[in-house]
Amino acid sequence: MVVGGGGREHAIIKKLKMNKDVTEIFALPGNGGIASDATCVSIPATDINGIVEFAVKENIDYAVVAPDDPLVLGAVDALEAKGIPCFGPKANAAIIEGSKVFSKNLMKKYGIPTAEYEVFDNMDAALKYLETAPIPTVIKADGLALGKGVIIAQTRQEAVDAVKSMMGDKIFGKSGETLVIEEFLTGPEVSVLSFTDGKTVVPMISSMDHKRIGDNDTGLNTGGMGTIAPNPYYTDSVAKECMETIFLPTINAMNAEGRTFKGCLYFGLMITEKGPKVIEYNCRFGDPETQVVLPLLESDLLTVMQAVTNEKLSETEVNFSDKYACCVIMASNGYPTKYEKGFEINIPAEISDKVYVAGAALKEGKLVTNGGRVLGATEIADSLSEAIKASYGLVEKISFDNAYYRHDIGAKAMKAEVK
Repeated sequence: MVVGGGGREHAIIKKLKMNKDVTEIFALPGNGGIASDATCVSIPATDINGIVEFAVKENIDYAVVAPDDPLVLGAVDALEAKGIPCFGPKANAAIIEGSKVFSKNLMKKYGIPTAEYEVFDNMDAALKYLETAPIPTVIKADGLALGKGVIIAQTRQEAVDAVKSMMGDKIFGKSGETLVIEEFLTGPEVSVLSFTDGKTVVPMISSMDHKRIGDNDTGLNTGGMGTIAPNPYYTDSVAKECMETIFLPTINAMNAEGRTFKGCLYFGLMITEKGPKVIEYNCRFGDPETQVVLPLLESDLLTVMQAVTNEKLSETEVNFSDKYACCVIMASNGYPTKYEKGFEINIPAEISDKVYVAGAALKEGKLVTNGGRVLGATEIADSLSEAIKASYGLVEKISFDNAYYRHDIGAKAMKAEVK
């Protein structure tokens, strides 16, 4: 059973299907595209009681809880209480993403490199602080906000507006009642997903996300418009430093706090002039990073996940291909604000194994758009330039009305490779 219904879950399901012992996969709730690879069950990912009842009734052998909301709500705790083994952290460990204040305080307490910050639960105090704070600055809602609770304010007025919208207008509800205002860091960003059983950390292939809606990183932030892997800025020496100063110290810190983390811990990093620093933690696979990282995994995903659950990761081989991957996200025009739904999606059968469907539904047997980010097209090749070219080749074969995508996924990474 895979809990969730986006492109990330589709990538996980396609990989799990490769294990010959897997006879059936249920997706809760899944989506119209996932329906070709799993049995979709219309139970929302946040309906913990519904998920547990279904898992018990169907005698589920193994559950993967993929999104942040059910993890923070305690889906793994509830499933394990019924004897169902799971991949994913318990609620007391998922707080590392569920609360920005918790994660910032954890890093400060254990000396894990991150941006300087202040915490506010009072709007007037936050606004007062902004009168003299260095600009640009970063405003973060404490709780979960669909990946949109971070605003980089380039001017003092933008910072004031961000605080007022989060704390005054409550655009993120309870998630914005407490804010973190932090130092603006500069440098290349790197996403590193990692398998961990609470003792061993196995980083996956690094990746680079493209958050802004427009070419050349312009416009609004999104859930991610495309990814490439590996990230050329994440060199062997940077990887070694991250393991010593960030990855292992984080696992040890969580253990020391009685919050052992088992599952996929995502490190959002910035390579600054003073070395790598943590921008954010996620308590799960990233989306769309998963769509380039898992296709490069050569080991069996279910075997690795079960090793995490059983705390046997140190005894398990986790191998990745030395090739390159690129994923281009095709979205509905108007995303991330207003967009129309219901347009038929045409994906040629011969490329369907390389397409991860996110926002789509089945209507009268046809796949139609049903979200902002509709799908991701991923290609693997021997070089980054070939992977990018091939990925855009897939995009040209897929069609739906009002389709929108960026034309420069991987361009920044190509510049880094040239240097």
